[in-house]
Amino acid sequence: MNEKDLTLIEHIDEIRKRLMITVVFFVIAVLGSFFLAKPLIHFLQYSEEAKSLTLNAFTITDPIMIYLKVIMFIAMVITSPVILYQLWSFVSPGLHETERKATLSYIPFTFFLFVGGILFSYKVLFPYVINFMILLSTDLDINQVIGINEYFTFLFQITVPFGIIFQLPIVLLFLTRLGMVTPMMMVKVRKYAYFVLFVIAAFITPPDIFSHLLVTLPLFILYEISVMVSRIGYKKYLKSEQRRQREEQQALIDNMKK
Repeated sequence: MNEKDLTLIEHIDEIRKRLMITVVFFVIAVLGSFFLAKPLIHFLQYSEEAKSLTLNAFTITDPIMIYLKVIMFIAMVITSPVILYQLWSFVSPGLHETERKATLSYIPFTFFLFVGGILFSYKVLFPYVINFMILLSTDLDINQVIGINEYFTFLFQITVPFGIIFQLPIVLLFLTRLGMVTPMMMVKVRKYAYFVLFVIAAFITPPDIFSHLLVTLPLFILYEISVMVSRIGYKKYLKSEQRRQREEQQALIDNMKK
């Protein structure tokens, strides 16, 4: 067996080990989520955002389906830092020491940004969408009977994507520290990025201009924050590269002296 095959096997074994650790933590999080799901369901049912709604179960299995969905959601949120750490541990051997330390410090921020994106969507966008749909039903003389399973499914569909989108600054900062993205590149493709964000906002909002702007403007601001953060990361990347080049040159000189 040559060295290349051995390296491939070692990589596969490393992935398997990381996956096993993640699965173990996820199972533990699922068990803990059994105790957190009921309070969260009650909170979402009787919160300010849902006070004007009467939620109904249309099938016998709706209550258990809601319970399982909320459990999985809580478990994924709890496990997300572990998933990110395992991903970082897998790629970190290919990074320089300064890059390893810098990117490791991003993990807590990704968790808080994910939660922040969900809270933003739940507190700002979700109530507006609900009120818009109620007003539209009234205008069309439609008696709206809302199923609790459909309500929670819609809630997750409109909040979780925002948790993911709010990762944009950290993702671009990570890529900048690796030298894969530069602030100049982000400025150059700004109009294309705006168009993509504009289309994303159109997919996750009701078909009216106010709700579209309600989502589009924060996404544009998020992109500009990403550019500013990327500039900071790029300066650190250049300093790291200069330091590494000096170390390599010094090592080469030392070897020549020997």
